[in-house]
Amino acid sequence: AYYAVLAEKGFFSLDEVLASIGTAGTPFIGHPNNKLPGIEMNSGSLGHGLPVCVGMALGQRMLKRPSRVYTVLGDGELAEGSVWEAAMAAGHYHLENLCAVVDRNGLQISGPTETVMAQDPLPERWAAFGWNAISTPGNDPDALQAAFTQARETKGRPTVIIARTTKGCGVSFMENRDEWHHRMPTAQEYEQAMAELTQARRRALDE
Repeated sequence: AYYAVLAEKGFFSLDEVLASIGTAGTPFIGHPNNKLPGIEMNSGSLGHGLPVCVGMALGQRMLKRPSRVYTVLGDGELAEGSVWEAAMAAGHYHLENLCAVVDRNGLQISGPTETVMAQDPLPERWAAFGWNAISTPGNDPDALQAAFTQARETKGRPTVIIARTTKGCGVSFMENRDEWHHRMPTAQEYEQAMAELTQARRRALDE
C-alpha cells in the first residue's frame, strides 16, 4: 500500500513496483527502506515508529510549527517495550500534535494477540500514560473521520485511536485468519477477492 501511494505521488512508477515486488534483488522489499525516494525512515523493526514520531512532534513544537504527526502501529507491535517508553514520553510532554492509530485486529503473525501477549484493556493502558484514548470501528471510514476530528480538537495530551478492525475485511476466506498476515494470494484467490470487494463496493454505493 505504501508503494502504491508513493507511485501515485510520482516517486516511481507503479509498473516498476508490480514488475518485481517481493522478488530477489528488488528494491521494493517487504519492509520499505530509505534507499527508495520518498522514504525517510526504514520500517521493519517493530517498536521504532512511535519513538521516532515522538521526536518529530517535539521538534515541530520547538520550531513553533502547526504540523501534526501521525503514526500507525499494529497491535502485535505493542508487545515491544519501546512503544511504551515512547507513550510515556509523549504523555509527559503533552504532545497534543501527535496522533497514533493502533490497528486492533487481535491477530499477529504468531497467532492471536491475547495469546501471545495480552493487551486488554487497551484504552485504559494508553490513558494511564496520559493519552486521550478513542476506541472506534476501524473498518468504518465515517467513524475514523470522527475520531481524527476529535484528535485534532484535543488539547494538552496526545491521542491514540484504537481502530477495531477485521483482518482481511470484505474477503470471505481472509477474514480473521492469521495466516494472511504474510502470504500472497494465488491467481484464483486474487480473482475471488476482487470479485467480493467489487460486489461490496457496489452495495455500498447503492446504499
